[in-house]
Amino acid sequence: MYSSFFGLNEKPFSITPDPRYLFLSERHAEALAHLVYGINEAGGFIQLTGEVGTGKTTVVRSLLTQAPKHAEIALILNPRMTPAEFLLAICEELRLAVAPGSERSLKDLVDLLSRHLLKSHAEGKRIVLVVDEAQNLAPEVLEQVRLLTNLETETQKLLQIILIGQPELRELLGRVELRQLAQRITGRYHLAPLSGEETSAYVRHRLRVAGATRDIFSAGALREIQRLSGGVPRLINIVSDRALLGAFTEERHEVSASVVRRAAGEVLGRTFQPRWLPWTAAAGVAAIAVTSVVLLLPRLRTPAPAPVAIAAAPAPAPAPPAPAPDLDKLLGTYVAETDPDNAFNKLFALWSLRYVAGTVDPCTQAQQVGLECLTQRGSLAQLRLFNRPAVLNLIDSAGHSHQVVLAGLDDEHAQVDLGGAQREVGIGDLSRSWFGDYVLLWRPAAGGSQPLALGARNARVRWLRDSLRRVNGLPAEPAPNDRFDAELATLVEDFQRRNRLAVDGIAGVQTQVALDAALNDAATPFLRNSGGS
Repeated sequence: MYSSFFGLNEKPFSITPDPRYLFLSERHAEALAHLVYGINEAGGFIQLTGEVGTGKTTVVRSLLTQAPKHAEIALILNPRMTPAEFLLAICEELRLAVAPGSERSLKDLVDLLSRHLLKSHAEGKRIVLVVDEAQNLAPEVLEQVRLLTNLETETQKLLQIILIGQPELRELLGRVELRQLAQRITGRYHLAPLSGEETSAYVRHRLRVAGATRDIFSAGALREIQRLSGGVPRLINIVSDRALLGAFTEERHEVSASVVRRAAGEVLGRTFQPRWLPWTAAAGVAAIAVTSVVLLLPRLRTPAPAPVAIAAAPAPAPAPPAPAPDLDKLLGTYVAETDPDNAFNKLFALWSLRYVAGTVDPCTQAQQVGLECLTQRGSLAQLRLFNRPAVLNLIDSAGHSHQVVLAGLDDEHAQVDLGGAQREVGIGDLSRSWFGDYVLLWRPAAGGSQPLALGARNARVRWLRDSLRRVNGLPAEPAPNDRFDAELATLVEDFQRRNRLAVDGIAGVQTQVALDAALNDAATPFLRNSGGS
């Protein structure tokens, strides 16, 4: 679907094995070297472990292609068997003819294997048994495996055994009753996930094989792939594939970090925050009822014709103009309240919401009451357009990170919420500490915030049409129209052009947030007292 859009010959992140896409990182190459050494030199057992999806099967396939000519390999892929079935599977892999009636006889099968091992040894051959998913071996089968290592000459073991499995294999071999087997393991190697540099190289390698002539993922996107996948190749493939599809639907020729986060959320079923927000496992620690996670407080109603910008404590009486305080000093003075939980507590209060720290992450809490987070790197001009209070990630002169609520913004000054008050700082001062990372809350139309494009047909399309006509001062259409046609695409493009958004006729998230701000809903907080006018 997206291949031609990105100039690719095929999809680069298929999870089906393809030797053309083989990528051996430094640690995969080291693991392979251990196995090849075991075939040539060692006796007894070689153990290779790794988490699900880290590339153990890739190493096995590489071993099969690089095994020396004198080695004969029996590969067992599904070891959930009885001892007799296991021995029979080895004989079948080695193409040994089993006499009728001997299929269930352990003695007959062991004798057959022993004769073949002695014959192969005399011919200068090496017999290697490779057991994949070895953590699934039953203890009685493992004991039979140990007995096979007793087949030996005066100087050499006749059978080399390589056990490959998940980390549970180490626990299994650590049992007291299996200590005799564990003592015969002559080599152990644990396959760790890819590092950040290796993940970037892995993604670029697969894109080049698929025909890419340029970088498609931004540097930030590659860092997010590493962070959210944990460097596990299988997850890298799944997240990258979905990210390419997401960028395609938004007609973006470069995959950004925010697109990767949305893609990871779709395939892994959870919300991911940007790197500078330290919510990870804590987001799913407890399953708490929605009503206890986020409580929607009564909406503030005022008779004033214009909406009040900040739903917080009453502002102090106006004071004579004074020089704006130094932002770096403010951050140092109020450092105790510049962590993410404090910042989101203040942001939620502006929406008349209660934020509960220590439960689930703030974006998940917001979703429970129909809000969404917009998390990205942008500019002050963009924040003026979106016209919603935001949590900014600020860096002080010492290099420390602070999360602070931006509650107001005009051409020369910004208001930040610190020390129980909105404190005015200069735009230049703010720009020195802010590198563009922010999170804001907004209320999407019923049904979510997925991009709307030509050909779509649903109630959200009707909302988009009605909202654009309202912003343009046009009367509502006499009959409901929920089809995204050429006329609506023109309205979207005109709105994007006026607001200096990418003019593509697709109502993506940024277009929807800007339109939501332009509607001037009095029940939402604004970044500027003008209400966006």
